[in-house]
Amino acid sequence: MIKRALLEKLKEALVSVLPVTVIVFLVSLTPAVSFSLKEYLVFAVSALLMIAGIGLFNLGADLAMTPMGEHVGEGLTKSKRIGILLSVSLVVGVLITVAEPDLSVLAGQVSAVIVPGVLITAVGAGVGLFLLVAVIKIILKYNLNALLFFFYMVLFMLSAVMLEHGKNCLLPLAFDSGGVTTGPVTVPFIMALGVGIAQTVGGRRAHENSFGLVALCSVGPIVAVLALCISASGSIDYTIPDYSIPDNLGPEILFTLAHTAREVARSLLLIFAFFGVLQLFVLHLPWQRIVQILIGVVYTFVGLVLFLSVVSIGFMPIGYQLGRQLAAAGSGPLIAFGFLIGMVVVLAEPAVHVLNMQVEDITGGQVTKRQMMVAMSLGVGVSIGLSMLRIIKGFSILYYLIPGYILSLGLSFCIPPLYTAIAFDSGGVASGPLTSSFILPMAIGACVATRGGDSVLESAFGIVAMVAMTPLITIQSLGFKSIVQQIMRTRRSIKRILASDEAQIIYFR
Repeated sequence: MIKRALLEKLKEALVSVLPVTVIVFLVSLTPAVSFSLKEYLVFAVSALLMIAGIGLFNLGADLAMTPMGEHVGEGLTKSKRIGILLSVSLVVGVLITVAEPDLSVLAGQVSAVIVPGVLITAVGAGVGLFLLVAVIKIILKYNLNALLFFFYMVLFMLSAVMLEHGKNCLLPLAFDSGGVTTGPVTVPFIMALGVGIAQTVGGRRAHENSFGLVALCSVGPIVAVLALCISASGSIDYTIPDYSIPDNLGPEILFTLAHTAREVARSLLLIFAFFGVLQLFVLHLPWQRIVQILIGVVYTFVGLVLFLSVVSIGFMPIGYQLGRQLAAAGSGPLIAFGFLIGMVVVLAEPAVHVLNMQVEDITGGQVTKRQMMVAMSLGVGVSIGLSMLRIIKGFSILYYLIPGYILSLGLSFCIPPLYTAIAFDSGGVASGPLTSSFILPMAIGACVATRGGDSVLESAFGIVAMVAMTPLITIQSLGFKSIVQQIMRTRRSIKRILASDEAQIIYFR
């Protein structure tokens, strides 16, 4: 059974990674881009290993991460120990965020500006507090739209304070922190936690209430990092990381594998150990279920180590070189490639597939995996294309974020609440490890080529925030379209009834 499931996951991973790989190779055949033989080989091997990594991770998420979240949410809610549920939500939010590999990738790329430990701690505290808010929202059945509207107003108020303090160059980094937080470890667990709590609490809006946790948890890190930057003092000196493929590739691969394995093991052990404590004192699940979850944790570990290692070794350097060379070729090729690669790069994000499956399952097919994927692909493609335009022109990220969030928040009052909850969750999920490890280096390379290294912090960063924002608009547009279609169908039905010459008998029950 597991072998069959693994083969299915590997097929899905192949379909996800192949478009990105093919596009990169095709672009490298044009006069605009040139790679060495070593870069070709490293990228090709990395793509193959990424397929294995995504397949193993997705299987592990099905066997371990999703069941753990559901059992925690359902078990603690059924026990009616609300205080314990809220305390657990706070602690789990901090633990899974501190252990999130995506966050470590971003922190490593800005270590010259903010000490990685300080950034990771601030983000973890933000996620923990806002996961607590999200759980309270499910229990008390608060309106998600109102909460999102309030907290995004707080974000832009803090952004105005940042501008007053002359720290506008750190704004993109603050908004990026919200996108990288919801990665492959965090999303399956948090979404399943919401499903478990919402189904146990019940009510007419149980399906709608099960979404929104990722959305709120994406806000917390931005608030925390904005507050951290406002209170910080001193000069801001950014140093561009080394994105080259090392000459001694063998030792570098071993070092990367060992470092990644240590980071992923820490993240998964923290979550599993905490789950073990809950199992011992609260959940009391059968041991067969625990063994299945443990097997899933092993699959998740191997998959994440492979995925994050090959991204670091093969995709970061290629992304950086693509950005530099395409920017040197002109703004047109850079923007066009940004849009194209954005449409397909979301296919390779592991957490996206977890979200899409849960959306189709919970909505009973009302929102299909295909619809979700098309909407997210278009959104991410537009976001990266617009980000490349911003790098070329050099204007503030707020020129995109303020109108974008005003539009998305406005749409939330015109469509079914379920679409809003799904859309804001999708924004956090779309900006996964491949965005921070491939798209961000590409943006940095483009910025170095067009504007120089001094403007990287202000102009190149913010692309993760853009990837997190545009799916909100495209997926809410699905909801708006469904409402319009329903109204048109109703009008056509009424016209047919009124136009008919025959007497109409309408029965009311």
